[in-house]
Amino acid sequence: MSVESAAPSRPAPKPSLHKPGSQSALRQLNEQRIVQALATGGPQTQAELARQTGLSTATVSNIVRGMSDSGTVTTSPTTSSGRRALSVALNDNGLVAVGIDIGRRHVRVVLAGPDYRVLCEEAIPLTAGHTAEEGLDAAAELLERLLTESGTPRSALLGAGIGIPGPIDRRTGTVVQGAILPEWVGINILETFSERLRIPVFIDNDANLGALAQVTWGPHSSVENLIFVKIGSGIGAGLILNGALYYGNVGITGELGHTTIDEHGLICRCGNRGCLETVASTATMISLLERTSHRPLTAPDIVQLALGGDTATLRVLDDAGLAIGRAIAHVANLINPELIVLGGSLTGLGDILLDPVRRGLLRHAVPVVGESTTVSMGSLGDRAEALGGVAVVLSQPSLSSS
Repeated sequence: MSVESAAPSRPAPKPSLHKPGSQSALRQLNEQRIVQALATGGPQTQAELARQTGLSTATVSNIVRGMSDSGTVTTSPTTSSGRRALSVALNDNGLVAVGIDIGRRHVRVVLAGPDYRVLCEEAIPLTAGHTAEEGLDAAAELLERLLTESGTPRSALLGAGIGIPGPIDRRTGTVVQGAILPEWVGINILETFSERLRIPVFIDNDANLGALAQVTWGPHSSVENLIFVKIGSGIGAGLILNGALYYGNVGITGELGHTTIDEHGLICRCGNRGCLETVASTATMISLLERTSHRPLTAPDIVQLALGGDTATLRVLDDAGLAIGRAIAHVANLINPELIVLGGSLTGLGDILLDPVRRGLLRHAVPVVGESTTVSMGSLGDRAEALGGVAVVLSQPSLSSS
């Protein structure tokens, strides 16, 4: 178990059922901005909050009034520069949000307070091909252990944001065909996890949560149009558009790994041929490199071999990076993002992977789009998806003000 502070420095977009740009969504974003200013800067006057957040004093006053009524903050009279003022302090009330990331071979659980400070976290391995029941059992047992070790009562839990590597039909909470965990397809994980954990549960694709984490805990909180690309056994993308996660019609968005790269290529697990995953996933890289290796390889081995200058590994990564850049270019041409962030188990490669991705983007994107889009590595490593789960919970007004 690790204990550390991970408070964000700027406000983050919130996953919202409201349309991006609506008054309700705007108010939620502004409220989150004030919460995070108080979380990082401590009690402040309304004038100080206005200066720090860039909001008008009238907007701050109106939002603080509502937050005070809901119990999110406490206000008290004070003086500032010899004048009467109102000091605003954040109430955490001892409440805790849970983030859970379930991958093909791991589960990670994070506990954090309403001030976005991580209380504790831990990751444990899972057997490849695990069932939904096995993944749920592991997550539930790890959560109970962290609650015990941190001295957190169950009554303090606001809810759990849970990410899995696969498309989820948001109408039903069901995993659909194309998931990295085929054993989970057809299972209503929203209902299953809610019954087992006995707290409010919010289910999402892991790439969506990774995107949310980048603009909450990462250095990109001011970015309103972002693509987060998680590269692993599968390749998925989370989209932040106009400051909010984009879900499309039924929630099946960002399936970058199923972009056709080679129409005569290998059959993909989705049933199509020549998808990006068949040429650029870590599973494909490992399969190629094991042909000349005398031992089984893992994603960390790819990083180690590349940093050591292994020629075959560098060639595989260059080919994969170009393909990923090409696929990203098609998305960039549609939405014109400010920033593309690469996440997953290969972030330690730095420019070794970034350079070919950038070349692929520049080669296939409209020139002005490619040249004006920044591509960088994620700063949160394999914690991103679980931290995004925490952010989902804390973005729910009905819970965070409980």
